Amino acid sequence: MTNIFFENVRIIDPASKRDSLGTLTVENGLIRALDSKEPPPNAQRIDGKGAVLCPGLVDMRVAIGEPGFEYRESIKSGALAAVAGGITTLAILPNTSPAIDDPALVHFIKARAEETGIISIHPYGALTRGCNGTEMAELGLLHDAGAVAFTDGTRAISDAKQMRNLLAYSSFLNTLIIQHPEEPSLAKGACATAGARAVRMGLPQVPAAAEAIMIARDIRLAEMTNARLHFAHVSTAEGLDLIRQAKAKGLKITCDTAPPYFSMTEEDIGDFRTYAKLSPPLRNETDRLAVCQALADGTIDAVASDHAPADADDKRLPFAQARAGGTGLVTLLSVTLGAGLPLIDALRLITSAPAQLLNLEAGTLAVGKEADLCLFDPEQTWVVKSGELLGRAQNTPFDRQELKGRVLKTFRRGKEVFTAQGIA
Repeated sequence: MTNIFFENVRIIDPASKRDSLGTLTVENGLIRALDSKEPPPNAQRIDGKGAVLCPGLVDMRVAIGEPGFEYRESIKSGALAAVAGGITTLAILPNTSPAIDDPALVHFIKARAEETGIISIHPYGALTRGCNGTEMAELGLLHDAGAVAFTDGTRAISDAKQMRNLLAYSSFLNTLIIQHPEEPSLAKGACATAGARAVRMGLPQVPAAAEAIMIARDIRLAEMTNARLHFAHVSTAEGLDLIRQAKAKGLKITCDTAPPYFSMTEEDIGDFRTYAKLSPPLRNETDRLAVCQALADGTIDAVASDHAPADADDKRLPFAQARAGGTGLVTLLSVTLGAGLPLIDALRLITSAPAQLLNLEAGTLAVGKEADLCLFDPEQTWVVKSGELLGRAQNTPFDRQELKGRVLKTFRRGKEVFTAQGIA
């Protein structure tokens, strides 16, 4: 295993609040020293030329097609896309086919990830069998097998009594439940946020309040059960206000959002752009600004890519029939850097914060930890081009956008797993 000596790098480690020039030494896949004057014997020297060296990114919400939908994205193709975006740790959703509702599937996913040699993957366990919202899955067995938390992925638990039982049991296990916050009966058949834009386009609509309705219900259930509850891809001002109030009361409530909800609006649907059909759907400018404010004031705990791969045929359909979701692995860093936050705060949302939420040994540059690293130039621009991204799925909502912040190299356990084209 190659030893590495990084020099002339801007080391940013949100976990320790460090942001300064220095050196970092990697030996046998581990971070061995910070700010050493000389490299160890026979070490590869990497001159960062002032680029940022930060922990490998941690993405806490990723859909992978395997098993069952490998034509959309396999573990291997998803891993290639992830490391191209500087990501070294993924938490993946359980709504595959079959769903990850059996301990054997948890072991299968982790083993397949190790076979790639370039990524660490932590599966979520299904909350209910088949992620169908009815019968509780074997949460205890899944937890023992290594499920990092529990969710039904893109499906909300609609039955309040069932959700209360799930929260009560998760509290007993001291594990986290992640909810897709959208009242299902209001969202059924919808593909756009209710408003003038959807009316003009003739699209089936879901009121933005569907998010807040589910959040309000589940906050109350979490308070009743003293459970840890996390809301995924929160996208509305009303929903964020409820979460802010719950945090002020000291409840164990956390949330994340995804890059489209602070960088895009429903206007980006344009002329029925199915790559911009997401779940939840894109919101109006007022909600986008509220998400930006919640990132700045700490109401939002993390940013996740919400990577949702789709085959080309899934998107070459009328807008209402097209599959919802967009890819986000390759663009996670760049779009997050554009959220208007100080650089160290933006990086915290995609490194140490999600790692802490899921209790993962990742997202830090502490000495003795695995050398999962991302080297990037925060000023260099690049253009997102669907069809040219690493990974199988190409359905990016950011197609043809120019983004600032380019990943130069990615390392996992001290091994270089990605180098940008044109970089030595």
